[in-house]
Amino acid sequence: MSMSYDDLLKRLRKGLGPSVAKSVDQRVELPSPITYWQGRKTIFKNFMDYPRIMRREPGKILMYLAKELATAASMDGERAIFIGRRDKQSFAVILNRYMNERVLCPICGRPDTHIEKVKRLQFIICEACGARSPVRS
Repeated sequence: MSMSYDDLLKRLRKGLGPSVAKSVDQRVELPSPITYWQGRKTIFKNFMDYPRIMRREPGKILMYLAKELATAASMDGERAIFIGRRDKQSFAVILNRYMNERVLCPICGRPDTHIEKVKRLQFIICEACGARSPVRS
């Protein structure tokens, strides 16, 4: 009994079930930054949500934000404090850039990655497809 390729593919999809089909299309949604000003400082209230979603160290993300905003930053519990007044759109743009450069796999686009440092180079290792790509500095 020989089955066509399409019949075999339909049979495979039926066997996988709906949960696998949904997980392939699922993308990571970053929450909107919640910020407010206190004097000359900007308080990023929901900062700790981002390291949890991206599975990265909070210090690394904080350093990236501080470098991109060209300002000093510190952590205070669940929030981050930046010197100077910054709008939440600036944080959203920079965090999306961080997500695209350092979290999403450039091959398959999945967020299931970790960063590995070899000598002075950093690589994104994808746990979904096994790709190993250099991180742009």
